[in-house]
Amino acid sequence: MVDIPVKSYCGYVADLPLHNVHKLYHDKEYGFPIKDDNGLFARLVLEINQAGLSWTTILNKKDNFFKAYDNFDITKVARYKENKIEKLMNDAGIIRNRLKINAAVENAKKILELQKEHGSFKNWIDKHYSLSKEEWVELFKKNFRFTGGKIVNEFLMSTGYLPGAHAKDCPVYKKIEKIKPM
Repeated sequence: MVDIPVKSYCGYVADLPLHNVHKLYHDKEYGFPIKDDNGLFARLVLEINQAGLSWTTILNKKDNFFKAYDNFDITKVARYKENKIEKLMNDAGIIRNRLKINAAVENAKKILELQKEHGSFKNWIDKHYSLSKEEWVELFKKNFRFTGGKIVNEFLMSTGYLPGAHAKDCPVYKKIEKIKPM
């Protein structure tokens, strides 16, 4: 059996139509720094929901996730009670997995704690900017639910905290390098 090298995400999207969900995500979101806490929380929840599924599924349901989770307003999600969780469990527009939904609610509560202590979720992440991937995973596992190595890696890479989102010859790589704060 011959191993076929996997294309990078940049290579994968290169020939896709401009309106393709992967092309749009790659060109406009993937690897770009996110400055607000709700945006960071949204990305974390989307990455958690991707576990065991394809990213295409998540991208196709992304708008539904934002609607179902009150635009990922951390304060609102942290206050979700069982009736809202049941509503989410019955929403075919999102991933209906109780563990993932509960993780979103509990992680929102944790982010509220981090905001009180550090001023923002982003400040907390920025404080740990120089950690290795392994240290990041350990830190996230200690603080958040449903955050294994792949989820943490993709969350941090997709938000610009870990390198590797784009190949150096990708035009998006150059855009991100110009706007990267660190």
